Amino acid sequence: MREGHEGTGPGAITPDGCAVELYSRLPVGDEPDIIAAAVPAGAHILELGSGVGRVTHALLERGFTVTAVDESAEMLGRVRGARTICTPIEGLALDEKFDVVMLASFLVHAGDAEVRRGLLRTCVRHVAEGGCVLIQREGLDYHTNVPRERADPSGFTVRIVSAEPAGDGVDSVRAEYDFPDASWTQTFRSRPLTRQQFESALEEAGLEVQTYLTPDGIWVRAVPAA
Repeated sequence: MREGHEGTGPGAITPDGCAVELYSRLPVGDEPDIIAAAVPAGAHILELGSGVGRVTHALLERGFTVTAVDESAEMLGRVRGARTICTPIEGLALDEKFDVVMLASFLVHAGDAEVRRGLLRTCVRHVAEGGCVLIQREGLDYHTNVPRERADPSGFTVRIVSAEPAGDGVDSVRAEYDFPDASWTQTFRSRPLTRQQFESALEEAGLEVQTYLTPDGIWVRAVPAA
């Protein structure tokens, strides 16, 4: 298990504390619609951190080609219809480039700043000329509006129980997921980033924000810096 990360509940748990069975149950939200509106129809998308394919499958249904990358073989075993590559994102070095590189699931908030740099370098390394990088950020109050909970219409409850300082500007975040027949927890390290800090991190990697795709600033389209 990665330092500062842990998970509990039925089934396989990945090194960052994610439960494979849990993520297989979570419904897809509005991510596919946001992505589809931001990129060319039929684009080839490199999805970094695809997990079980929750978003992958929705993108395939919309006519995109997806290469799904994840470090967990158990996660990728749930992906259907996409090319899959099992490797840590930071080490990915394919001899090809993509119309769209996607870094979702708040991965840009990695507690280890060097891991974040590696993730962003992978994005830059694989985006084609004229292409873009889509990044999902945490909401403005992600670390401060705690505890909070949401009852999902599909029948489960998710809670962000706490976000406690863990040193060096990083928080230890604990989440709980309750279903009628099972429960899971996940504890992970996350680094809050102001918009300025986020844009500085992109600039360091050779990217610049082209536009914030959603009013809350959570979804961002970035391009290689001129």
